[in-house]
Amino acid sequence: MVELSPTDLQKALKGAEYPTDKKHLVERARQNHADDKVVSRLNGLKRDRFDGPNEVQKAVFSE
Repeated sequence: MVELSPTDLQKALKGAEYPTDKKHLVERARQNHADDKVVSRLNGLKRDRFDGPNEVQKAVFSE
């Protein structure tokens, strides 16, 4: 697994509005010029809907 920090994730999702879906999280990360490792990790999430940033972080770091 590619190493990813919570700070990388927070920067990638800056400005995201919730609730949202995986597609919009990936788009936001690309708009924020996130590293490919972040975009890839978001794109690979099993869940599709997220009510807030804590849910995203939990999904990213527990899957």
